[in-house]
Amino acid sequence: MASQLVPVAALLIGSALLLIAGGLHGLLLPIRGAMEGFTTAELGLIGTGWAVGFVAGCLVVPRIVRRVGHVRAYGVMASIASVVILLNLLYISPYAWITLRAFSGFCFAGAAMIVESWLNERATKENRGTIFSVYQMVNFAASTAGQLLITTGTTNNYHFFVLGAIFYSLAILPSALSTAQTPRPLKTTKLDLRILFVNSPVAAVGCFTVGMVNGAFGTLGAVYGQQIGLPTSAIALLMSGAVLGGALTQVPLGRLSDRIDRRYVLIGVSIAAILISGTITVLKPTEAWMVIALVAGFGGMVYPMYGLAVAHANDYAAPDDFVKIASGLLLMSGIGTMIGPIIAALAMEWVGPQGLFTFASVMHAMLIVYIFYRLRRRPGVSDVPRDAFQPVPPLREATPQTIALDPRASDSKPAAA
Repeated sequence: MASQLVPVAALLIGSALLLIAGGLHGLLLPIRGAMEGFTTAELGLIGTGWAVGFVAGCLVVPRIVRRVGHVRAYGVMASIASVVILLNLLYISPYAWITLRAFSGFCFAGAAMIVESWLNERATKENRGTIFSVYQMVNFAASTAGQLLITTGTTNNYHFFVLGAIFYSLAILPSALSTAQTPRPLKTTKLDLRILFVNSPVAAVGCFTVGMVNGAFGTLGAVYGQQIGLPTSAIALLMSGAVLGGALTQVPLGRLSDRIDRRYVLIGVSIAAILISGTITVLKPTEAWMVIALVAGFGGMVYPMYGLAVAHANDYAAPDDFVKIASGLLLMSGIGTMIGPIIAALAMEWVGPQGLFTFASVMHAMLIVYIFYRLRRRPGVSDVPRDAFQPVPPLREATPQTIALDPRASDSKPAAA
């Protein structure tokens, strides 16, 4: 394995540094914003700003790369991200942060796409699976490390803003110094709702719903922890525990979905998510260990749902359409991520901190109803040969180039430019 990873080591290191900064940045803003007196709705809009910028980056950055090349474009993205987190410190205002978070999402998407396209170019059919798996592991570990950095100090000063800027700046160095040949220009992904719904309505609606729930939790989970009185260190463990729970359950749930209709697995994890969310809503726990355990279980159910939806769509898609379908589903989830934090923030203002999980329960209940409706309209494909489930990275870190790096895309034609 080492011989396969040495040629892409610089890119993996750069990605790790970027994800450390991104994990730190994403958790720092809601905690510090709540300290500064931002309303829950304003904090939700900060998450929406990220999603708007991220989707825009997925659509626009390929054009920038075609103009100036991969190395220069990556340097621009990481440099602007570094400036943005420092501006977050200089201008502590909800409206400034909403705007700045959009720039941050744009740059993060662009930098990730450039690294992933570079990795995709270096990967071969024989080692693509290895590179993709290691890339996911590196990103998961780095993002978690960035969040856990919050436990090492206080968030009411400049320390973590400067530290985040340092990591964003360091992320430039590996690609700038790499001697690896730069890849071909990135492809622009187009969202074709008609194709998505014709191929698999459940996958399209499921990815939109997952985007709403995951986007809301990713933005407001820290706010929930703060509002129920958890210390900053426990909030960091809360957010990391949810992602860890999703990482642990993704493969077992995926393997189960290889054996039965994936829609039944989606129903099952949605029911489990409702039960856990309902428990949090009803019991209103405040003990750190109980909250972290429940939220880890919640993450274990909701984070694998995107991968299950993509796998379900792939069961019906032609091999050459995998990249187009999966990239479209990613953008559908991005649209959901724009909307979810706003609605969840309003729910938290109306019913209290537990409103975040009330919102999640309602969304999963609606998804269950829709899947049952679709089960009556289209039979399953359990008796038809289909590809094995492939784990996918968390939505907030996935771009269309992540899809192109997926081993299932190795025999597909590129997405439409």
